[in-house]
Parts: sequence; C-alpha cells; structure tokens
Amino acid sequence: MVKLIFGRIFKLAAFFLFFSSLLAHAQKSASDTLRMVIPDSVTVIRPDSNVKPPPPLFDTVRYRFIGDGNFARGNVNRSLVVLRAELTFSGPLINVATNPRFTYGKQNGVLAERDSYVDIFVDIFKKRKTYAFGLGALETSNLRRIDLRQMAGAGVGYRVVKTKTNDLSLTNAILYESTNFQEISTVSIIRDSFRVKGKHSLIQDKIRINHITFLQPALNDFSNLRWNTIISFELPLNKWVTLRTSFENSYESVVEASRKRNDSRITFGVSVGNK
Repeated sequence: MVKLIFGRIFKLAAFFLFFSSLLAHAQKSASDTLRMVIPDSVTVIRPDSNVKPPPPLFDTVRYRFIGDGNFARGNVNRSLVVLRAELTFSGPLINVATNPRFTYGKQNGVLAERDSYVDIFVDIFKKRKTYAFGLGALETSNLRRIDLRQMAGAGVGYRVVKTKTNDLSLTNAILYESTNFQEISTVSIIRDSFRVKGKHSLIQDKIRINHITFLQPALNDFSNLRWNTIISFELPLNKWVTLRTSFENSYESVVEASRKRNDSRITFGVSVGNK
C-alpha cells in the first residue's frame, strides 16, 4: 500500500516535472521568437517612420483685387470701370498665376468699352534666375470690335533683380494668335512676345511703382505689331489696402476701319489683398 502511494506520488512528480520542462521550453521559445521578431519588426517600421511626405504642389497663395475708374460730367459724359484680379499659387517647382480683368465704359450714354481678358501662366522653376513658362489667354473687346482673340505659347524668363525693394524680370515667348474681328476676316499669326515686368518700393514701402510692357511683333507679317504698357503708382494704407493710379497705353497696327490704332487711359482706384 505504501509502495503504491509512493509510486503514484513519484509518477505525479515526474509528470509535473515533465510538464514544467515543457512549459519552460515553450516560454523560452516564445521569448526567443519575440526577441527575433521585435528587432525585425523594428527594422521594418523604422525606415518607414523616416520617410518624409512629398512636398505640397503649392505652399503659398497670394491675391489682390483691384477696382479702378474714371468719371467725367459736363460737355462729355464719360464713365469707365476696370475690375482686375491678381492670383498667384506658388510651390517649390511650379507657379500658377492668372490676371483676369473686365472693362466697362460709356461715353455720352453710348457703350464704348465692354472688354474681358483672362489668362493663365504656368512657370517652372520660377524661383531660379532663369525659368521656363507656358501661357494661354482669351480676350474679347467691344472697343476694338474683337469677338474673340485666342493666344497660346511658351517661352523663357530671366530674373534680372530680386530684392525686397526691387523685382525686375524679362521674358520672351513664341505665341500662336487667332483673332476673330466683327467685320474683317480672322487673322491667325505667330508672334514673338517680349515682356518687361517690374515692381519697385520707395521710401520704406510708402510708395510702390508697378509696370509691365509687352512688345509683340508678328513673325510671319512684320506689318502686324502690338504693344501694351501699364504703369501704376500705389500708396499703401496698410498691409491689405492700397490707393492707386494707373496709366495704360495700347497699340495695334491691324484694326477695323472704324477703330483707331492707339488707345490711352488714366484711372484711379483701390486694391485689396496680400500681394
């Protein structure tokens, strides 16, 4: 009887020893597996955590809305309103800019100007000294009796000066242009478009001078020439609001018989924006 009891105790102890050894071995295997997996998992995750997200396409938005006008009453009753916008989306590689405008004017109660213009510039590496760009534009003009003018092209730009007080750039592009006049037949040509654009700040930014000039001769018809110049003088009231006066002169050698080739105007107005 005693032998039987001790035999069972011995068997039970042996079973527990065997079971404990299995459990210890299993725990050791699990810990070894954990030690093997964790470094692998860490090495897999760590490079992913160091990967930087791609830079945004645009990181800066600048805008300005402009309202200019000129009104006269007396022997000649004249009213002129010019609405403009300047929008620029800037990024590390690409800039997208548009400068739409709408002009409406009457003289002695007769509609003289109802002109619209919208463009888009896509600049590549604009922050460099030399950059490339593409452009497209649509234009209508009651003043010059143009139903629709379409332009598209590409070119290169060169930044002459870029400081806090002076910004001056030169560009040259080759454009395809098609103009649907109201009376004469459609004119389709290839133009060279040379542009000078500048912005200058004087007296600690109390006075600003902006100017842009286009000289656009046709390459397949030297008698077809266009130019346009806009010069504005601005007095900033604060960071957002600016008083301004603007002078514009434009010339086109090919016009309808009832229209003059040269136009000039002076306007006064205000601009609002962060540009």
